[in-house]
Amino acid sequence: MLQLRYVTEEQLAGFDQYQYSAVDTNPLSVYVMQHLWNRIVKIVPLWIAPNLLTFSGFLLLLINYFVLCFYDWDYTASGSRLIPNWVWWFAALSTFSAYALDSIDGKHARRTQSSSPLGELFDHGLDSWATSLFTISWFSVCASPGGSSGLSEHTMFLFLSIVLLNFMLSHWEKYNTGVLFLPWGYDLSQVTLVAGYLLTAIVGVEIWHKPLVFGYYVTTVSLTLIIACSIFLSLPQTLYNIYTAYQRKTLKQDSLYEALLPLVSPALLFSLLTVWVALSPCNILIKQPRLFLFMVGVAFSSVAGRQLSQHLNIHIFSMKKRAQE
Repeated sequence: MLQLRYVTEEQLAGFDQYQYSAVDTNPLSVYVMQHLWNRIVKIVPLWIAPNLLTFSGFLLLLINYFVLCFYDWDYTASGSRLIPNWVWWFAALSTFSAYALDSIDGKHARRTQSSSPLGELFDHGLDSWATSLFTISWFSVCASPGGSSGLSEHTMFLFLSIVLLNFMLSHWEKYNTGVLFLPWGYDLSQVTLVAGYLLTAIVGVEIWHKPLVFGYYVTTVSLTLIIACSIFLSLPQTLYNIYTAYQRKTLKQDSLYEALLPLVSPALLFSLLTVWVALSPCNILIKQPRLFLFMVGVAFSSVAGRQLSQHLNIHIFSMKKRAQE
């Protein structure tokens, strides 16, 4: 019987030398959320595997997404009462639960002394898919295909692309520095999503389709902020951290080619997707926005998962090489 091995014996031997390194400087996380997670993790029984917490949170997001698919397949129900109110309450609960489980799984792993590179790969691999699920689920609140009050199909594609590329950017930073600098936008976005779902459940979805000051809508303002934060905050901070690692001679890559290599696959993916959207003879994004955007998330998760696996192997082999020297 043919057996396929995804992890070699040499890679397994290097796992013992690997240590996860992350830096979180977000005031919301450091001064508020971490205190909440430290209390919640103490409730979790020690016999529960950390990966079960990770998968449970992801499963809740998936269920929430399929519920929204049932009531709002083509993203046209926003701005009306076609979606039952309990769906928004469930969306808030599932989003917060997934956020909490993703935040405590690492703490629980250290608490049970079961941390491992495979656990990190499983966690971040699911995160790469969950990032798209968070986004395309929220579109059911603020999308407005063919209208001016919400996100159009092309704007949704742009919105999702920016969010996913920001995810890849933070892991590209880790690939070069060996440290995952947790983006400030993560905790802020999760708290905002939960608050947004709660506001929708209490007030109604119509609130997102009323103009703010100067006639601008919430959706337009939010997209503008995401683009501005990506260009003027996330990218400069990433480049600064990589430059700092270079000055300290702790950079993991020896050449510019190796440093930029992980960006090739996602750049090629989104370039091809953009060409498909622009030149599709059947106008695929307009006719099937939900299927297309879900496919974008799945394809990105596949690329990101392979990238994360390769990054992990490089760090392990790098440490083994240094240990031999």
